[in-house]
This record gives sequence, C-alpha cells and structure tokens, in this order.
Amino acid sequence: MDALDFTDKATVLVVDDTPDNLSLMSGLLKDLYKVKVANNGEKALKIAAADNPPDLILLDIMMPGMDGYEVCRLLKEEPKTADIPVIFLTAKSGVEDEEMGLQMGAVDYITKPISPPIVLARVKTQLTLKASADFLRDKNVYLEQEVEKRTREVMAIQDVTILAMASLAETRDSDTGNHIRRTQFYVKALAEKLRHLPRFAQFMSDQNINMLFKSAPLHDIGKVGIPDRILLKPGRFEPDEFEIMKQHTTLGRDAIEHAERSLGTNVEFLSMAKEIALSHQEKWDGSGYPEGLSGDDIPIAARLMALADVYDALISRRVYKEGMPHEKAVEIIQQGKASHFDPDVVDAFIMIADEFRAIAQRFADSQADLQAKAQYLSNAGAPAT
Repeated sequence: MDALDFTDKATVLVVDDTPDNLSLMSGLLKDLYKVKVANNGEKALKIAAADNPPDLILLDIMMPGMDGYEVCRLLKEEPKTADIPVIFLTAKSGVEDEEMGLQMGAVDYITKPISPPIVLARVKTQLTLKASADFLRDKNVYLEQEVEKRTREVMAIQDVTILAMASLAETRDSDTGNHIRRTQFYVKALAEKLRHLPRFAQFMSDQNINMLFKSAPLHDIGKVGIPDRILLKPGRFEPDEFEIMKQHTTLGRDAIEHAERSLGTNVEFLSMAKEIALSHQEKWDGSGYPEGLSGDDIPIAARLMALADVYDALISRRVYKEGMPHEKAVEIIQQGKASHFDPDVVDAFIMIADEFRAIAQRFADSQADLQAKAQYLSNAGAPAT
C-alpha cells in the first residue's frame, strides 16, 4: 500500500431503506472499505455516534419517517458527528434538491441510478480529504499540547531560578525563610486589592500579579554582597555601616542583570525582580534610597514591596528583638502614608489588614526557625541577643 493512501480500510456507513440498494452498495464497497449499513435514519444516527464512528456516510434522502435531510441536519448539529463527511445518494435529481443537500452540510451529491466508477472515485476523494483534515487536526492538537507542556516547563524554570536566587540570599540573612513567603502573599494581596483602582488597573493584569508574586522573594538578593559583620549585626548600624548596607539594592539589581548577561539576552520575567530589588527601599517623599525616587517614579512593584517588607519587619520576632503587635504595625504604616508609602497602597493595606494578619499567622516563624537562625548567627560570629 502507498504510504499516502489515507483510505485503507476506512469505514463507510450506507443508509438506505431499500434492501437491494444496501446490498448493491455493500458489494461495490466491501473490497476497499469496511462497510456498515442502516435501513433508517434513527439507526444511522446511533451508528454514527458510537465509539467507532464511520469515516464517511452515503445517505439516501427519501426514507420513511426521518428523511435524509433531517439525518444530515442532526449529524451536523452534534459535535461528535459533525466532521463525518456526508454524500447524498438519491433519486432526487432536481437542482433545488442538490442545492438543499449541500446547504445541509453534505460534501457531495450523487443521483441514482449510480455509476460505480463515479461513486468509488467520489468516495475515495472525500475519504482522502477527511484523512488529511483529521491528520492536520490531530497535528494541531499535538502542537497545542506541546506548547502547553513547554510553557509549563519554562514557568517551572522561572520558579526554580527565582527561588534558588532567593534562597541564596536567605542563607545569609537574619530573616527566616517564612519572611519570603509572607512578603510574597502580602504583595499579591495588595495587588489584587489595587487592581480595581484606575491608577493601577492597566498594570495589575493577571500576568503581572503572578510575576509580582514570583519576583517578591528577590527583594533582598543583594544582601549576598554585604559583609557578615554588617549584615548579621543585631543592633543599630553606624552611619558608615548603613551606607554599606544600603548597597544591597544596587547589588541585587546588578546580580540579576549579570544573570541576564550570562544568558545573552534580556529576560522578561526578571524585569520586575530588578525593579523590586533596586527600588523597594525608595520612599514616596523621595527620602529613600538608592536613587531618591519619589511618587510615581517609583516602580509600582517596588511600592508594594516596600509596604510588605516594612510590615513584616515590624511584626516579626527575631533572635535580637520581639515582634510588634499587628495593631501597632498598622498604626505605623498609616503614619507613613504619603511620606514613606504610596497613599493608595496604604489605603488598600488598611482595607485588607486582617488578611495581612492571617498571612502572618499562616506562615509564622516556628521556634525551630528562630533557633536555627540564632545558631547561624552564632556560628558566623555575630552576637545573638
């Protein structure tokens, strides 16, 4: 058999109420195809809707009960059978009959008495066309599945890349890993609340909110470049120490850009991470660092991260301090409205303050977490008070 012969052992359903016609067509087709027969429209519909449907239907029009037009209409209305090609095989030879048959969705119209070579040629043509269409349809389904699979793989790579980089920073920070989880959910909650404000609606797409959630763990990635004597110091920084500590913002942005250069291209999913790493310490009134940005010049992602980071720092217990009550932290955030924080972001925070509290409780630091960090600080030479 030729490899391109799609018609090998295709199944043809012959529908006719006359036994002689069924016998005639079966004899004509049986050497080339698998043949099924039905002597009325109801039976034809059942066969067509079965688990192994026919590849083509030869359909008489003039039958008692349900005529061929009605059978064709019902076949085309049902998604499971709509793609089965129908050839009308009938004694109705009027132009208006053929026109109606084609309008019903038939692919061809053959009048009786038949010419066997013509019938075989037309059946083969339609089966070949159907096989080609099925092949392309299956190919498209396969390609869609492959694209979906590759997309999932790319997203997984993004997640692993971000979490790996965040974990690197976490190992050298006095914060626990739960700080990363909490700030992720704080930022997402703020974004979901702000997406309905005209000021933020264009930015707060589902894709950007998802990217905010993924990028949040990289806000302190630059701390990997801060000396232990400063990073792990439990008390207040001296002025010169604070200047060094402030460099974690630019170090974080530079680390992400270095990763991009290694790949030889800008990586879109890291663009928001760079904004967060560089600008999450900026303040609404311009008194923050490293660039002294103010107002809307501060990237939206960084504005959300700024509030989330401060709130978590206030409420979290560390080896060198007790956590602040939620109500007091909310009060301090309110006091920072229009000075430290974007006023609309603060308003959104106030409306969902209980959600912040729930996130904090959900991802609360365990005693084991704190003891592990205390041991780490001790081993690093920093006093754990």
